[in-house]
Amino acid sequence: MSDENSPKPMVPLINPGALFRYRFPLSRFQGSWERGGVELPESAKIPTFAELAGKRPFADVRGAWNDSGLFFTTQVTRKQQVSWCREGMAAESDGLHVWIDTRDTHTIHRASRFCHRFMAAPIGAGKAGIDPYAFMLPINRAREAPKTMTNSRLPVVSKRLPDGYWLALHLPTTVLSGFAPDEQPRLGFFYQVVDRELGSQCWNLGTEFPFAEDPSLWGTLDLG
Repeated sequence: MSDENSPKPMVPLINPGALFRYRFPLSRFQGSWERGGVELPESAKIPTFAELAGKRPFADVRGAWNDSGLFFTTQVTRKQQVSWCREGMAAESDGLHVWIDTRDTHTIHRASRFCHRFMAAPIGAGKAGIDPYAFMLPINRAREAPKTMTNSRLPVVSKRLPDGYWLALHLPTTVLSGFAPDEQPRLGFFYQVVDRELGSQCWNLGTEFPFAEDPSLWGTLDLG
């Protein structure tokens, strides 16, 4: 029986993630995209600063880069239900959602032509609906779409796990407008892992912020 006089956990009035600007070094990947995707080391793990708000992470997200583009993996665990993924409804589907600004501009509230949105799902494609898929998606209220905007599928691989899934995504330079690591070694960045069973895991801010369309809320990746 609970004690009515026991102290209740405090809920912060402001998401602690909104008080800081986040930067993270993205490791250079020495390998290449293979049929089975890529395996990124523990050192490539991208933290979720949402833990500052007391949220328990359920996904391990990792990233790396080289001259061929960007690489991301995510492993989602603690699941008991099948992920909700629909190829025709990619923006609303469970999976890894990534935002990239190749100019790392934090002074704009509407996406420029250097801002990109991508989504990768572990299932939902193919005749049986069990194949993964990944697409580039438009950003709401964007001033201009990237010149590399495409409806083509992106390289993605997924594996079923007993309590979830593992997924790898490759973003080649052909879909990254303005990607020039030697000249611009910083990227604006945000990620969200969506899961109807487990909730939402974001890099820093929660879903009460309009990060999906506002690049000023994104953090920074340093291409080391």
